[in-house]
Amino acid sequence: MKIIDLNNYEHNYNTAVALGNFDGIHKGHQYLINDTIKKANGRNLKPSILLFKNHTKTIVNNKGSNINILTSNEQKIKILKKMGIELIYTMVFNEDIMKLSGEEFVEQILVNKLNAKLVTIGFDYRFGYKASGDSNYLKELGNKYDFETNIIMPVYINGEVVSSTKIRNLIKLGNIKKANEFLGRPYSFVGNVVKGNQRGSKMGYPTANVNLFYNYIIPKTGVYETITIIENKEFISLTNIGYNPTFNGEKLKIENHILNFDKNIYGKTIEIKFIDFIREDIKFSTVKELINQIQQDVNYIKKDQ
Repeated sequence: MKIIDLNNYEHNYNTAVALGNFDGIHKGHQYLINDTIKKANGRNLKPSILLFKNHTKTIVNNKGSNINILTSNEQKIKILKKMGIELIYTMVFNEDIMKLSGEEFVEQILVNKLNAKLVTIGFDYRFGYKASGDSNYLKELGNKYDFETNIIMPVYINGEVVSSTKIRNLIKLGNIKKANEFLGRPYSFVGNVVKGNQRGSKMGYPTANVNLFYNYIIPKTGVYETITIIENKEFISLTNIGYNPTFNGEKLKIENHILNFDKNIYGKTIEIKFIDFIREDIKFSTVKELINQIQQDVNYIKKDQ
């Protein structure tokens, strides 16, 4: 797989290009991407994706970097590589790109830079200034500029349309199992381990305090069954997202207890994969009650293994 910066590139390939923000690369996105790969292989085209380095809404809605995401670009690239995408074209979505008309976007980006012969989009994809272009307009432009437009209909699970918005809401509600079903894999985020107040160690359950690298969607406060990835190795873990109510905490923290693990990982990058919600973030009357509850939580996830 090649990652190509469009700012320094002249096209060398005939491509089949998938378009979208692809936040989460959920089951709907996966269907679209797999269809792109299948059709590309049948037409002797390079299966490709145009991936903006920033979320388009950061510019369109003037939200700066305050967009909560399901997946970072680094995570997207790993997933896309496994799926079989051969070329990832990257570029910054800025005001100049935003103000391109639909036809200007097609001509300047899809045709002149990507040499697209097949363009795959979701049924609700919009493009061009003020989202003026839709799938029908892209078809018209495809006829003019000699590429095929491939429109993918929504993917349903148990009668519900799979969407990034729905998955974000499920995570916020703590409904991790359903979110994971729609994603097609466990929801995860990445951060680095920082020093905390050492309360966990004093109670016999040391925790890794995590600072996230990106503006991820944070699951609702509570305790979760998780898997922690450190240097490509997976460990069973228990993750608490909350305010330490027993200690009258005021700052939201992500604290991760890795079972049967005693290595020093301060400063390490870790990924936490969410498996299931266990319980609410509770204020206990005594520290002893908290320790007893943590032991119950540990026993609970052990029996699932």
